[in-house]
Amino acid sequence: MEITRRDENGYTVLALKGRLDGYWASHFSKSLEEALHGGARRIRADLSELSYISSLGIRVLVDYYKKLLAIQGSFGVTYASERVRTVLSMAGLMDLLTAADAAEARAEETVVLVNRPGAVYEVLRGVAGASMTCHAVGHPELLGSGGFRTAHCRPMVFPNTRLAVGLGAFGNGFDDCQNRFGEFLATGGAAAYQPTDGGNVADYLLATEALVPEVQVLYGLVCEGRFAHVAQFSAKQETGSLGFAELIADCLSIAQTDRAAIVVVAESAGLLGVSLRKPPVQQSADGGIFAHPEIRQWLSFTPERVHRRAQTVVVGIVGPPEGPLQPFLRLVGNLHAHFHAAAFSYRPLKHGRLDLNETVRTLFEGESLYSVLHLIRDDRGSSGAGDSEFVRGACWVSPISEIISEKAAA
Repeated sequence: MEITRRDENGYTVLALKGRLDGYWASHFSKSLEEALHGGARRIRADLSELSYISSLGIRVLVDYYKKLLAIQGSFGVTYASERVRTVLSMAGLMDLLTAADAAEARAEETVVLVNRPGAVYEVLRGVAGASMTCHAVGHPELLGSGGFRTAHCRPMVFPNTRLAVGLGAFGNGFDDCQNRFGEFLATGGAAAYQPTDGGNVADYLLATEALVPEVQVLYGLVCEGRFAHVAQFSAKQETGSLGFAELIADCLSIAQTDRAAIVVVAESAGLLGVSLRKPPVQQSADGGIFAHPEIRQWLSFTPERVHRRAQTVVVGIVGPPEGPLQPFLRLVGNLHAHFHAAAFSYRPLKHGRLDLNETVRTLFEGESLYSVLHLIRDDRGSSGAGDSEFVRGACWVSPISEIISEKAAA
């Protein structure tokens, strides 16, 4: 059998010629999966030259009809041969697979297309005037000396109305967590962190009924409010991926602000980041955590991009390095920001309007959490690894209208 692929009127069309039997059903399924992973959300099967279809072939058609429907895409059959049309009709599937996809029609919304140098954005109508308040919690400057103590730890809960990045752990206070404090993020009713207890296994809490994730926080940026903009993006074909610094600059442009809270759920083309090797609760040796050679004992860097083709949840803040935000932000390209990323096994995003809480919950419940990283940019010229990069995904963006400093005793 032959399987060829073409683009036609906004659809990805897979044309089959020959017999779709048990052997070729697996090849057809693989071709559909590759199209799905490549970003196709409107897929059609051209069966006009198919002389035979087995029950396994029919099963592939039904499976991908359900998969595309679940992510607000569409899948159907077009140009079926007479023999195949008869078989599908006898199975009660012909009308289902050839009718106009009502779910796709319902998902169609008025969007604004924003064409940027590295990507195209479909910006959905936002919430007029929505913004967030940012709480700058704790003393991030203590990280350099590993000087966090009991007085610097506070419990914080993270319902789905809050997002955050910082250093923290799951547990019952400072004494219980002092050997595990690491990078954490929270959004959409979920919190994830990278423990520093040597196990190198990321952990998470997900809101369910009365359970709300609680983190023992050493320091963090915590935002509350509503998102003003939701945008889906795809990197342009000529580049294949979009650098993270460019992505967050585009988000600022879309929101027309110089400081924003941002959540990105996107397929990774590779992440660059750093994580703590040890909890920062013991005084470091001479020079502090970031001095050489001490830094090798305290921090683990990704020497090259990791978690390619993973689905990621990225949470953070970008803005001018002034006022309460200044000690929290790091230079990312020409911007100052603080972002953490959680990497998961891959799952395609729905097309059209996305609910952040549902999207996050689906990943945490259905996929494997690999790690949590503090994203960095390596600008060491030809020897540097560059920036984290993304292929396609969605961004939730909101201007920050107010910044409140909340510092425990130094």
